[in-house]
Amino acid sequence: MMIRPRLIPLRTSLVRGYAAAAPARLQRNAGASAGLSPLAQAAAEEVTAKWRGTSALGGKTKNYIGGEFVESKADKWLEVRDPVSIPNHRQLRPETTEAEFKAAVDAASQAFKTWSTTSIMRRQRVMFDLQHLIRQHSQDIAKSIVLEQGKTFADAQGDVGRGLQVVETATAITSTLLGDKLEVASDMDTYSRRLPLGVTAAITPFNFPAMIVLWSAALATVTGNTLIVKPSERDPGATMIIAELCERAGLPPGVFNVVHGSAPTVNRICDDPAIKAISFVGGDKAGKHIYDRATPLGKRVQANLGAKNHAVIMPDANKNLTLNAVAGAAFGAAGQRCMALSVAVFVGTAREWIPELIERAKALKVSGGFEEHTDIGPVISHQAKERIEGFIASVEEEGGKILLDGRGVKVPEYPHGNFVGPTVVEAVTTMKAYQNEIFGPVLTIVSADTLDDAIEIINANRYGNGASIFTNSGATARKFETLADPGQIGINVAVPVPLPMFNWSGNKGSFKGDIPFYGKSGLDFYTARKTTTALWPAADAVGNRASVHMPQIH
Repeated sequence: MMIRPRLIPLRTSLVRGYAAAAPARLQRNAGASAGLSPLAQAAAEEVTAKWRGTSALGGKTKNYIGGEFVESKADKWLEVRDPVSIPNHRQLRPETTEAEFKAAVDAASQAFKTWSTTSIMRRQRVMFDLQHLIRQHSQDIAKSIVLEQGKTFADAQGDVGRGLQVVETATAITSTLLGDKLEVASDMDTYSRRLPLGVTAAITPFNFPAMIVLWSAALATVTGNTLIVKPSERDPGATMIIAELCERAGLPPGVFNVVHGSAPTVNRICDDPAIKAISFVGGDKAGKHIYDRATPLGKRVQANLGAKNHAVIMPDANKNLTLNAVAGAAFGAAGQRCMALSVAVFVGTAREWIPELIERAKALKVSGGFEEHTDIGPVISHQAKERIEGFIASVEEEGGKILLDGRGVKVPEYPHGNFVGPTVVEAVTTMKAYQNEIFGPVLTIVSADTLDDAIEIINANRYGNGASIFTNSGATARKFETLADPGQIGINVAVPVPLPMFNWSGNKGSFKGDIPFYGKSGLDFYTARKTTTALWPAADAVGNRASVHMPQIH
């Protein structure tokens, strides 16, 4: 974990070229970037020079309203801190004013009048162009994510790639948005079609600042809606780059808008009558607040909340596959994902593999996201680090065991970074470390005598995002798939996230709402059904007496 990092070569010639094109902007922000590593400095200069709405060198993040990047008139600005570098490296993100928020809603409302009637072929064409642009500029989006969120560069590219898959799926809209039609009687047809809702909103989290924005950006707009995005206040840069790419792809002004802020902006989204639907991914408290505040006003809400995902390890599993998968799913992204593997249930003699799992966890490298071969970057903030370390400490306080302790991990090149090393604890289901979503690189081990006991543990947990089993028995896997409650099941797959042609299907305490994310249900969320029954009689209408009885359909 303390090996001196080797540098990944960046396109320094491009950095110099872009810096020359915007010297004033780079010089203006250079002081705030003091303390960045050479790798991060080069990436920050390139992102700042190339993209209009964001700065990675200490400047101010803009709103994007009605097709324009607008500097906010906010009197409150929040710091976006690099979780790796020295504490005074920051950029500023506005607490969007009420007037600016209203301007975004007005722009989206006006744009809906024309965008909703734009041909499906034209909207599909925009998705094709957006897909191409995201692929072309994915490295810039990933660099912004590393600088603000702290992911490794490879993981940040995966973040962009999973969002890109939703855009690619959205290009099939001319097939997936087909309606239904049936001749129900002689000369009488009934047909249904999907129509857009109007202005929609997305409130997105810090842990996937590209992927989850694109979940909504693609499906909301391709179905004819307009969209207001409020990205996480911790890492808005990826959203601002995506906004510019949406503009280049041909989304008209006002179709895609970005506002920033915290609770006041969230409440405005919940309360504004022009906003018809809200997509949210984040923590329990915020998600429940949004759902409870918005749904009584008639808004649709889909809210993905917390999780506590389990993996059952059976004694007959492929040991090498299992240990690699468990370690990767537990500690990847520093454990900061709602589908992270946070509990490993070892059944019977499979407990004998725990020492080997710990050795694989020890081999993972903790460092900055741009450094070569880094496996685990920092957690998002110092407060998050303290919270995670508090849960680790609680294990021993409650009688459990800390088998591998990631507290106090040292990365000499980044002494101020918010690092927590891979941690393995052994606990029982009544302990705090099991009961709560830790959202860090902490794997909790519990034991079970039988498969039935393991399933009982999983089903008793209040969350239901995902669960996995590792086994070489088809019958065992079948039983687990049938009886385990969580909505997303993995068989020898540690992170069972469905691809976007399928629906996200987390359940229980992990989801509030009736219509899940992406896939066919994503189209349902962003559209309303309209059904028409039409009669065009073939015979001339020659009768002159009205019929007053209930029509009979034969």
